[in-house]
Amino acid sequence: MAAAASNLQIATLRHCQLPSRKGFEPCGTTLGGSSKVSSWAKLSSSSNISSLPFFQRKFFSSSVKNERTVTKAMAEANDSKPGSGLSIDLKGKRAFIAGVADDNGYGWAIAKSLAAAGAEILVGTWVPALNIFESSLRRGKFDESRVLPGGSLMEITKVYPLDAVFDSPEDVPEDIKTNKRYAGSSNWTVKEVAESVKQDFGSIDILVHSLANGPEVTKPLLETSRNGYLAALSASSYSYISLLKHFVPIINPGGSSLSLTYIASERIIPGYGGGMSSAKAALESDTRVLAFEAGRKHKIRVNTISAGPLRSRAAKAIGFIDMMIDYSSANAPLQKELSAEEVGNAAAFLASPLASAITGAVIYVDNGLNAMGVGVDSPIFKDLDIPTDKH
Repeated sequence: MAAAASNLQIATLRHCQLPSRKGFEPCGTTLGGSSKVSSWAKLSSSSNISSLPFFQRKFFSSSVKNERTVTKAMAEANDSKPGSGLSIDLKGKRAFIAGVADDNGYGWAIAKSLAAAGAEILVGTWVPALNIFESSLRRGKFDESRVLPGGSLMEITKVYPLDAVFDSPEDVPEDIKTNKRYAGSSNWTVKEVAESVKQDFGSIDILVHSLANGPEVTKPLLETSRNGYLAALSASSYSYISLLKHFVPIINPGGSSLSLTYIASERIIPGYGGGMSSAKAALESDTRVLAFEAGRKHKIRVNTISAGPLRSRAAKAIGFIDMMIDYSSANAPLQKELSAEEVGNAAAFLASPLASAITGAVIYVDNGLNAMGVGVDSPIFKDLDIPTDKH
């Protein structure tokens, strides 16, 4: 297994030929596309959504035109030239993103936008996925999806092994310590990672939590076990409290902390079970409390992004995500497919001085679906003159 805390200094853009693929790609090692620019636009991610075996509605929006108008976060390429307009500038800032294990997830998209705005990037990767992730980086498998809007490559300064379910070495059970997937890695509990980052870099400015797991997510809540429910809250909610608790001493005053949530925290999403809806509700409630505590004590802002459905390997493999994307396209005020880039850019804004008065907030990045009270694709509304983009 690769060294647990090896430096990954990747600065050369290698020419690579990758096969084109139609549409969005689920989580994998590479993104297809005819150009590096298109791969950045097509970057997509998991929305931590489970299967939906009993949600059998068919949605009519597969023909909806997929158009995006995105303002990219980008640092000035030439410091001697005055910038035009209002830009997001994170030059001189350092970000730690917990939960990056491939080039398709929300964490990757956020890292990319932060890097495009000039921030230095550190990531925490789940220990069992560490070897594959570092190997893919070294071999250039992510080079196409590392391309930033200005043409340079996103550089990840260091990758840390991380399992945010465990706060300290004393919390790790024997079966995990002896598990071969953890062999060769060390200092991967939350406390140890925070200490390692402090030793290596002294401080950070931005903390991102892009973690969630529900072992019984496919089960209805009534069929969820106590262990499954508590495991979902531990991995998806308390892990954020633990991260902020251990990192807050090294986050510079005026810093920003972000997490990712989902609309199931406040609306019924059949199929999103196993306690995951409760975990997201807890995450949002904790965001408000943490914003007060971290703001008063450390002058740190705390927000969460409620992102709409996006295709990823994890979500697509369990059969739920396509249906939710169709539903969103059919019913959201903005009839377009959400991109991970849009979530990443929202994160870059929230991490920047432009959002210096925003804290304790749930920011919806879902094409407005959260605002809807009914599904307008229902036959009940067939006689209403509702504008629809069917191209």
